Amino acid sequence: MNDDIGYIVGGGLREGFLVRLTVPAETVQEGSFVVCDSGRWRFYGLVTDLQLGATDPRFADERSGRLQAAIDQLLQGKTLYTTLNVYPTLMLDRGPDPDADPAGFMDWQEEMESGRLGPQPVKTVPTHHAPARLADEGDVGEIFPGDFVIGYTIEQGHAVGLDLHRFVKRSSGIFGATGTGKSFLTRMVLAGLMKEDAAGALVFDMHNEYAYDDMDSDNSINVLGLRSLFGSKVRVAALGKGATVRGHTPDFTLELALDDFQTSDIRLLAEALNLTDTAEITLGALYRDFADNWFAEFMRLEPGAVDFDPETGKTQPAENSVAFWARQNNVHEKAAEALHRRLAIISDREYVVEHPASDAVSEIVDKLEHGQHVILSFGDYDDDLDYLLVTNILTRRIRQKWVEKTENFKSRNASPPRPLVIAVEEAHKLLNPHISGQTAFGTIARELRKYFVTLLVVDQRPSGIDDEVMSQLGTRITGWLGDEDDIRAVLTGLAGREQLRGMLARLQEKEEVLLLGWGVKMPIPIQSRRYGQDFWDEMRGRKKRASNGGLPVVDSIDEINADLFG
Repeated sequence: MNDDIGYIVGGGLREGFLVRLTVPAETVQEGSFVVCDSGRWRFYGLVTDLQLGATDPRFADERSGRLQAAIDQLLQGKTLYTTLNVYPTLMLDRGPDPDADPAGFMDWQEEMESGRLGPQPVKTVPTHHAPARLADEGDVGEIFPGDFVIGYTIEQGHAVGLDLHRFVKRSSGIFGATGTGKSFLTRMVLAGLMKEDAAGALVFDMHNEYAYDDMDSDNSINVLGLRSLFGSKVRVAALGKGATVRGHTPDFTLELALDDFQTSDIRLLAEALNLTDTAEITLGALYRDFADNWFAEFMRLEPGAVDFDPETGKTQPAENSVAFWARQNNVHEKAAEALHRRLAIISDREYVVEHPASDAVSEIVDKLEHGQHVILSFGDYDDDLDYLLVTNILTRRIRQKWVEKTENFKSRNASPPRPLVIAVEEAHKLLNPHISGQTAFGTIARELRKYFVTLLVVDQRPSGIDDEVMSQLGTRITGWLGDEDDIRAVLTGLAGREQLRGMLARLQEKEEVLLLGWGVKMPIPIQSRRYGQDFWDEMRGRKKRASNGGLPVVDSIDEINADLFG
């Protein structure tokens, strides 16, 4: 157990506890994990502020160099002192005194062993002068018990675990300004999910970063992709027949059928396609006339096609023309032709065909059901239009498959579906307030895992995501954010927002992250693990939980070989 750093001198549940330091102020930082034992309760909290104080302001205002060094030293910590503001997060019942109440202690012990007792929200305060100390390894393990080590406490390097099986039970988010290492952190979390098989992962890889090896531009070193780490357990898909991903041939390619498209998918692309208000009317008429085959039938029509009437000497729209269809359906001809031109941008994509060689969704679902993970790399199709279109169509159809599996599980005693995490980059493009209610992603975020499907959203602009969606995100892992609106967005729906705001704003720009939300028992700033050789070795083999400042302890080479090759 660590030595005391101070003692309680005041505070309350709302404003936090005040701790008078008895050690040099520079030994404690904002965000430090502090523990205070008082009676049968153990309190856990975070340092949110450090304040200088003085019992006599004259000694604070004037330098005391004229005094003897010994007297000057006595002033520090007595007349001149430092006070911590500690934001209380949890308290744990330590049980009654076994000597004073042996029967009560035995009852408490039974409750603890049964798992019914554990850390709970703070509802009382410690006594005056109760000692406070920095959390030790046991305290950190009590609050962050997951086997997957995501980082280390900033002061002493104690391992902080993340319970990935709890993590996947609600949608989650990874945030941070550009250049703060979001992609590496996302790779690390996805690798943990794959290693522990906490859920199947479907990754929409807009920038082709996750599947194959990549270059760390900051350090000019090669970093392993998830395919390199897990081999055939990770399957890579690409858009369009014959597509490649950074020179690699994917495991399979995907094509979208024209009848996969719903008119709602086109409405989501209104801005990308520069659609006018009249497009909505035209889309409605198309669906009424052609039903589910509306896209293919509409694209078969020819814009500008005319027939010559020899009797009148005039031309009129041909029966296979867009204009003729528009007249038959009371739609403005120019509006219909304008929509046809814009939809041709989609139908001309090589991955959009009338009759695909295989069903893209069935291929993905089959691999996910058989214990594999799928990374869909967009290759050269990195426009917003492609990303919005493909991700929404595939996610809508895959979610429907999981809905069917869940209903069979609940009503016909079938096996439950494998939990699925769908990872999406640039999430604000799919979950902004204007369209989140219309996308499959907005639906999944609000369902909380009703159908065993959750999201992992990755974004540098969380303020662009709908507040309602942000409030539904369980675990949030966030790096430094420079914009006040982004900080506000990340803290949406969380208790202690004011206390956490400054802590988030003062994270280092690289490798420090704030871990908070439903998926962890309390918020904590941590030094994130490096996505490097030690981590890769752990993902490929077997290593024990690291605790000595982040230096892992390796199992024997025989055990690693047994794990790799059976």
